[in-house]
Amino acid sequence: MPQAPQSYQGDPDDKEFMSTLAKGLAVLGAFGRLRPTMTLSEAAQVADLSRATARRVLRTLTQLGYVEQVGRTFSLSPQILNLGFSYLSTQSWIDRALPLMRELSERLGETCSAAILQGNDIVYVARVPARRIMSTTLSVGSRLPAMHTALGRVLLGYLDEAEIWRRLKSQRIEAYTPQTITDLQALFDRIRDDREQKFSIVDEELERGLRALAVPVLDRSGQAVGAINLSTHATRTTRNEMRDRFLAELNRLAGQVSSIMV
Repeated sequence: MPQAPQSYQGDPDDKEFMSTLAKGLAVLGAFGRLRPTMTLSEAAQVADLSRATARRVLRTLTQLGYVEQVGRTFSLSPQILNLGFSYLSTQSWIDRALPLMRELSERLGETCSAAILQGNDIVYVARVPARRIMSTTLSVGSRLPAMHTALGRVLLGYLDEAEIWRRLKSQRIEAYTPQTITDLQALFDRIRDDREQKFSIVDEELERGLRALAVPVLDRSGQAVGAINLSTHATRTTRNEMRDRFLAELNRLAGQVSSIMV
């Protein structure tokens, strides 16, 4: 599914906003799984910049080592990982969660993932795939629409109602499968219900056959810093079985992770 470029527009009245830095980030954000390489013209178009500006940005990023150039095409260099790992290193809960997720995945034979909320997307920060192969290929850094994932809905529930509505209305709701909830009021109600019950189940809404259950990871103040899920194929596990077998396991794991939060 396509990943929309992030917006790097700042407040035009903010005198301290650095538009040059924002343009550089716009170009970096334009690269992704669907656009691993780009020409100068493509980068300018995707990042909504002039060719001259895109050329200066790419030249700077290349000299800094974050972008590589081969002929007319540009791509991210491995050095860009330093930025992502710097963020991950500040999130101690991820290090705590990963071995617990690995043990749970191996014991239950299902994929276990952790994600954070970023805008209208979730971003995977840890993932332990099961040996069973599913059609969805995801890794750390992958993004999915928060509205249609268990990880996303359980995290959206920790926002205030006005902010949930703002995010719902800020994007085009797409039907990925016949089960996808596309009505805004129905989505809002589901998000609030999931917050009330402290878990979310999404059943074949993002992909046929994909069923997932997620719980939040809370800090000491009760705010959600992330979420952890177990995903399975609908032919293997019913919704009731997920509640009976998976929910207690996920809550136990999330509780162990939350216990080390400062």
